[in-house]
Amino acid sequence: MTTPEATPGDAPEAAPEAVAETNAATAADVPTQPHLVRIVVADDHEVVRAGYAGLLATQPDFTVVGTARDGAEAVRVCREQRPDVVLMDVRMPVSDGIQATAELMGDAGPAQPPRVLILTTFDLDEHVYDALIAGASGFLLKDVTAERLFDAVRVVAAGEALLAPGVTRRLIAEFARLKPRAPRRDALAVLTPRESEVLRLLAEGLSNPELAGRLHVGEETVKTHVSRVLSKLGLRDRTQAVVMAYETGLVVPGAGSSA
Repeated sequence: MTTPEATPGDAPEAAPEAVAETNAATAADVPTQPHLVRIVVADDHEVVRAGYAGLLATQPDFTVVGTARDGAEAVRVCREQRPDVVLMDVRMPVSDGIQATAELMGDAGPAQPPRVLILTTFDLDEHVYDALIAGASGFLLKDVTAERLFDAVRVVAAGEALLAPGVTRRLIAEFARLKPRAPRRDALAVLTPRESEVLRLLAEGLSNPELAGRLHVGEETVKTHVSRVLSKLGLRDRTQAVVMAYETGLVVPGAGSSA
């Protein structure tokens, strides 16, 4: 008795378990691609602009999608490219970094506006203060190291405020003292007493663990309180919370808080 020759169509099917194991192994072999942070660099000096763009392009999780030589061009490029982060020089021709930041923050639409990192020569700079008021997430000194630059971009891209809370508070307190504005306490009416306390402590520069210790609650509870404060006030991050605390008069410059 002869055995029929096997044909390609007659090959036995692999067991379901073997197929599953093969698929799992194949999936495991495929490296996870990191999320690319899309960046626009805006500076009126070509060498500086190219230098920052070149540095950022060395990182595998960054992609520079555009550059701009002034504020108006920065706004146009950002509206076209929808970056995650903008490195924005504060002093540029046509329109400066403050005006450009305000325009970007005012853009309505399904996409969130980019997070803005202001580039400046001096930390205690009135222009930096105005940029934070306009909606910037933080600032960097122009002599920043490459590693600090990379870290800063990643921090704000992840939705965090860049500045150490104490530095933020010092900057804003100084210019709130020099340029006092009429308090707007009614803006905080949506907060519970507990949330108002959290906002005040944020403006004092307390970290989440320090907030937890001061309020005698767990860090997860603190995160919930902070998230609710930001959501109710329509704020993007802690930097904006510090600004709001001073702008509303919840925290008064020189009232005794320590950095």
